[in-house]
Amino acid sequence: MADTQKIITEINALVESAERLAQNAASSPRTLGPEWIQELSSIAVRGGRLIQKLYGEGSQHEQSWKQVLATRSFNHMSSNHHAHVSELCGIMKGVQHDLQSGMLLDFRRLLQAEIFADFIEMAEYLLNEGYKDAAAILLGAVLEDSLRKIATAAGAPTISPNGKPMTIDPLNVAIAKTDTYDALVEKQVTTWADLRNNAAHVKFSKYDDGHVRQMLLFVHKFCADYLK
Repeated sequence: MADTQKIITEINALVESAERLAQNAASSPRTLGPEWIQELSSIAVRGGRLIQKLYGEGSQHEQSWKQVLATRSFNHMSSNHHAHVSELCGIMKGVQHDLQSGMLLDFRRLLQAEIFADFIEMAEYLLNEGYKDAAAILLGAVLEDSLRKIATAAGAPTISPNGKPMTIDPLNVAIAKTDTYDALVEKQVTTWADLRNNAAHVKFSKYDDGHVRQMLLFVHKFCADYLK
């Protein structure tokens, strides 16, 4: 929550700064001086960094931002040359809207779901090829990361008292206390956590392909049900 508020504060400041700069540039018959160029440079750097953090490299937002930065005579701003400043402001307002409307959060959840789906598909491939142990470890990693995200969304702790990230079992207990899922799901998570631990500690004889395939089905459904 704290990080989200910092991002919102930063985007609001960037929009305000860009709007002020665009208005001054549009009404100035002469080229704006060094103090305004400094503000433009600050917007360019801070905005670009924020966009990359929120949307990732190669996103449409980042491409649009870089395209504006490539404007000829970028540092020149006057009533005859200010469209690029307005474009930067427009992109920032788009990011601001995504944050305020919740669209960015929805987008990132969808992206995360796609990433998990890829890992689950990889685990299924490994299992079909006879690598049950590698599949079990991969599924365990997906389950743990999913639990961490669910805990964060539910306001449950993800860091243990000793300062280390919680693993599957403590995350499961913490989430269950929020009533995010019922006792049956909690027990199922515990079961697959045990299988993952056996795989991680080279106790391969304690489970077989059938168990890993059941784990695959559970993790797939679990992600679909709770990563929303």
